[in-house]
Amino acid sequence: MLDLRDLDIPVLGAPMAGGPSTPALAAAVSEAGGLGFLAAGYRTARQVADDIEALRAATSAPYGVNLFVVGRYEPDAAAIDAYCRTLRAEADRLGAELGPPRWDDDDWEAKLDLVLDARPDVVSFTFGCPSAEVLRRLAEVGVLTAVTVTTAQEARVAADRGAASLAVQGPEAGGHRGTWDLDADPDPAPLLDLLAAVTDAVDLPVAAGGGVASAAEVSSVLDRGAVAAQVGTAYLLADEAGTNPVHRAALTDPAFAATRVTRAYTGRWAHGLANRFMAEHAEAPAGYPQLHHVTSPLRRAAVAAGDPQVAHMWAGTRHADARPLPAAEITRLLAP
Repeated sequence: MLDLRDLDIPVLGAPMAGGPSTPALAAAVSEAGGLGFLAAGYRTARQVADDIEALRAATSAPYGVNLFVVGRYEPDAAAIDAYCRTLRAEADRLGAELGPPRWDDDDWEAKLDLVLDARPDVVSFTFGCPSAEVLRRLAEVGVLTAVTVTTAQEARVAADRGAASLAVQGPEAGGHRGTWDLDADPDPAPLLDLLAAVTDAVDLPVAAGGGVASAAEVSSVLDRGAVAAQVGTAYLLADEAGTNPVHRAALTDPAFAATRVTRAYTGRWAHGLANRFMAEHAEAPAGYPQLHHVTSPLRRAAVAAGDPQVAHMWAGTRHADARPLPAAEITRLLAP
């Protein structure tokens, strides 16, 4: 079983679902001595299998796969309906139809079967913690498990269920917060404080991410007890990343210097470049994945129209430090 302490470069390329993560990006990070991840979220099990095949054609180095743990959640139907009404004018302007507010489990069982068969070196989980039985089955086939946590209490639960390692995600990170409770406000404790709380609470190997974009910051999380840093935003402009053109342009546009945490796009707290859509829908209700499905056609239309004021553009606090370089070079620059 892989030990994260054995990586040549103690950097995990964070899984970034929805486009930025690609097999080429994951392979390049792993080839450089870090650990690349495939993002299975929003993809079918068949698509993830194809991604694994493409990655394996590019490298024999270790790699990871990230799965969403989507718990059953019934949002306030009246609140969801009212929110949808506020989106219709925007959708009409872009020629898009809003999607239905439906729940699904992101093809959980099929993806679990896939990773049990493919046996990637690491399987990480986001949005919740799988059962002790799932964690045990993966351990039995030699897969290192990692559960994303945003509080010390989540870390304790993951440890009690048998997680082999943790991914500690601070509020500085881009994309969705891994907070398990949809109705709770995310813990604002900075990454280093959160890391200290988690390492005090449990005795497990920890990778830590959120606002880590330099070798000095990688060293900082290592000095605080992590065995590796998890880095996402710094790879958004990598040559191998699948970041769409609207998102790429905004990352280097001074007009998008600020970031904001919002539920406006998916009904789950997420951190991205601040734009008009976030500001106008600051009171969006909780409702994941229902609102994700509602806004997906709108977001695709915004990208097609080149509209950064409506498109979602996930990014962390250090997005200004992202550079358009090969992923291998980015990884080497992060080496402490």
